[in-house]
Amino acid sequence: MNIPRTSDPRVVIIGGGFGGIALAKKLAKQDVQVVLLDKHNYHTFQPLLYQVSTGGLEPDSIAYPIRKILSKYPNFFFRLAKVEGVNTSEKVLDTDIGQLKYDYLVLATGSRTNFFGNKEMEANSMIMKTVPEALNLRSLILQNFEEALLTDSLDERDALMNFVIVGAGPTGVELAGALAEIKKGILPKDYPDLDTRRAQINIVQSGDVILKGMSAKASEKAEKFLEELGVDVWKNTRVIGYDGNLVTTTTDLTFRTATLIWAAGVKGQTIKGLDSTDFVTHSNRISVNEFNQVKSFTDVFAIGDVACMISQDLLGGHPMVAQVALQQGSHLGDNLLRIFNEEPLQPFKYKDKGTMATIGRNKAVVDLPRFRFQGVFAWFVWMFVHLFFLIGFRNRMVVFVNWVYNYVRFDREARLIIRPYKKPKAKVIPIEAAKSKT
Repeated sequence: MNIPRTSDPRVVIIGGGFGGIALAKKLAKQDVQVVLLDKHNYHTFQPLLYQVSTGGLEPDSIAYPIRKILSKYPNFFFRLAKVEGVNTSEKVLDTDIGQLKYDYLVLATGSRTNFFGNKEMEANSMIMKTVPEALNLRSLILQNFEEALLTDSLDERDALMNFVIVGAGPTGVELAGALAEIKKGILPKDYPDLDTRRAQINIVQSGDVILKGMSAKASEKAEKFLEELGVDVWKNTRVIGYDGNLVTTTTDLTFRTATLIWAAGVKGQTIKGLDSTDFVTHSNRISVNEFNQVKSFTDVFAIGDVACMISQDLLGGHPMVAQVALQQGSHLGDNLLRIFNEEPLQPFKYKDKGTMATIGRNKAVVDLPRFRFQGVFAWFVWMFVHLFFLIGFRNRMVVFVNWVYNYVRFDREARLIIRPYKKPKAKVIPIEAAKSKT
């Protein structure tokens, strides 16, 4: 990998997400060699991926080169690599570009989509965890409407214009709101020869509330906002099958759709060597102590979504959100410096700064530790917070200008099929199996 040898301790970070970048920044000016590995050369601001998939933003406005973030620091090294495993006894990482020895290893690998073992859903649904996946979804949404113009079958046309989102967390709710605004403000202008009133946006939630984890008021208000936008909200309904055309559920409800978007759960993204039941919890997250140390190790750490810090107060670990990763990355940087200076470690304590979600134009819900509010003011707060946490002045300006333009013109300029998406051939389950599921 051509990483220079040094007498300073070498800290290898896997993952350039919120936690990995926060840790690298904390250590970059210290007497330590920092090596960051990621399969992408950019950091992604994941909370705004849904705006890329719905044409509100271009991907380069929510992505930022990792090298540029830490280019000022001479002790920082980045390598574009896919980590294939770790040998903890030899303290060696295996990657697709070679091996790398470490003194301290930090897993900041984040999370991946959790299909809960449903292989049919995994094969036929769309997901949105990365920039390429968001672009695939954007292309498919636009291609659906182009195809709807060409078909003579009313059933096929309706299926192409019917969108089903599984999961009513922040991602699902924000995506549903964005699609509803496209239906209302953009489709009639782009497709005057298509009856876009027949387009449907459905959001399906297995529980009895949406935005679970937020306050009851926020959940109630968000559902009202969605209904005002024309979104059909289906609660207490679990999706159990999708063959690429027909959605089956635990109730009598079925949907015929060409596009099912899975936003129903995530799980930790572990690596070989630390993926056994000795280390991971039920959600495939790595069990760590209060110092973010992986079980049985003093030189291996995990932070962010992939880490599960269980205590009496946190039986399921911290929520898998950006703020946890940012705080754990910064705190671990301080603790590593304490290790180098032979000082006692300090336990991590999460400071909950609140939760928020936007449902569309002038519609958002915000739960802060002391205040809860909804509506237009919440929408402005949501925008300010997301602009603040974006990396790079250019990205902030581009996103801000896009938002102002979209607000004034009620438009989404980035509805481009740059890279046409070819949907895999639907994997249809046998008729007998389908009957047994319903």
